[in-house]
Amino acid sequence: MTEAALGTRTKREAYPHVTAWDRLKTNREWLGAWFMLPAAAFLVLFLAYPLGLGVWLSFTDARIGRTGVFIGTENYEWLWDDSVFWVSVFNTLLYTGVASAVKFAVGLYLALLLNENLPFKAIIRSVVLIPFIVPTVLSAIAFWWLFDSQFSIISWSLKKLHLISTNIDFLGDPWTARWSVIFANIWRGVPFIAITLLAGLQTVSPSLYEAATIDGASAWQRFRFITYPLLTPIIAVVMTFSVLFTFTDFQLIWVLTRGGPINATHLMATLSYQRAILGGHLGEGAAIATAMIPFLLAAILISWFGLQRRKWQQGESND
Repeated sequence: MTEAALGTRTKREAYPHVTAWDRLKTNREWLGAWFMLPAAAFLVLFLAYPLGLGVWLSFTDARIGRTGVFIGTENYEWLWDDSVFWVSVFNTLLYTGVASAVKFAVGLYLALLLNENLPFKAIIRSVVLIPFIVPTVLSAIAFWWLFDSQFSIISWSLKKLHLISTNIDFLGDPWTARWSVIFANIWRGVPFIAITLLAGLQTVSPSLYEAATIDGASAWQRFRFITYPLLTPIIAVVMTFSVLFTFTDFQLIWVLTRGGPINATHLMATLSYQRAILGGHLGEGAAIATAMIPFLLAAILISWFGLQRRKWQQGESND
């Protein structure tokens, strides 16, 4: 008999009244699980249950005030032939792709800049963070005034500089509206990426840069072979969050354009809200929301496999 078995047997003989449940409550190996139970319950109640309910509603003809019956994939078949739905898919992919790429480029540049020894660096960091901490609705209202077809300060300034002769209809033209909402999202999202990457840069040892400089490495080589590889895990995580937040954006678009003009800025999230809540077709709206899941899973899996590949290249174990 092993030493562990003898110890267990001795404990049972010494405490015959102790049940398996009592041992489970006092076992240190289960302590972490007990602490995680409240968070797990919160996630199940506010995330897993609504997600499951939404998927179920997508297979029914439920409407506001009526539970509906199971109709299989009828909602998805309807969406397959719905041109407005495919416009919203295109808008969502364009909005997410362009905004995420620009936010990463600008955020990385700001992080590298703020990592240098600048005067008033603490104040500059605080100013950079302002767009992210301002409530989304307030930001959207501010941009709504900036993009106003009659009173836009942008149009006024360009006219004063004699660069344009008439006001720009930022939110009235389909493509201009698309680029306008993308710009607004970039303005809001850059600080999150910049501050997060800056925190990652703070962890890079200065001795690595000193050694590279002594070896004659240029600024680009130091970034390419030191900064970027060490920041890769942080970049993967922060960009995953950025893509998820951008893909599911709702408030900014809804306040600025309501999906117009002629559905040119409708994202899948705003179209789902319009069909389900304003239109009363809960099943159809839930189907649009459920159709977002494969895209979100793809973004998460790309990030995860990228990190795993990075570990393999560096000779680390996946365990």
